[in-house]
Amino acid sequence: MEQIPITKQGYAALKKELERLKTIERPENIKAIEVARAHGDLSENAEYHAAKEKQSFLEGRIGEISYKIGNAKIIDPETVPKDAVRFACRVLVENLDSEEEIEYMIVGPDEADIKLGKISMSSPLGSALIGKKPGEEAIVQAPGGKRIYEVIEIL
Repeated sequence: MEQIPITKQGYAALKKELERLKTIERPENIKAIEVARAHGDLSENAEYHAAKEKQSFLEGRIGEISYKIGNAKIIDPETVPKDAVRFACRVLVENLDSEEEIEYMIVGPDEADIKLGKISMSSPLGSALIGKKPGEEAIVQAPGGKRIYEVIEIL
C-alpha cells in the first residue's frame, strides 16, 4: 500500500475539503440535477449535462481525497532530522544567479503554495533539493535555462 506523506496542516485541509464536498457541494449538485431533469428532454438539456459533468468531477475528487486520507502518513515537521533536505523541512536556499535568499518548506503536491513558500517535493526545485546538505548545490532545469541553488541552512 502506497503511503502518501503529508503534514498535519495538509491532512486537516484535505479532511476539511472532503467534508465540504460531501455535505455542501454534493447535495447542491443533486438538487441541480433534479431541477434540470424537471425541465424535460434530457438529450438537449445543457443544464442537465453540466450538472452531470459536475457530479462526475465531485465524485472523482471525493474518491481521490478519500484515497489520500486513507493512505496518509502524517509527518510532523518538528521531528524531521535537519541534516539534509527532506519532506516537511524548511530550507533556506540562495539562487546563485540572482544572489537572492529564499526560504521554502518541502511539502506534498496537495499542499504546495508558492505564495506561502511551500513547494512540492515532486516539483523540479523540490526534487532537486531533496537529500542536499548545507553547502551543496541543486541544479534545476527551468524554462528560462538552468538555475543553481545553494542550500544555506536547514531550518
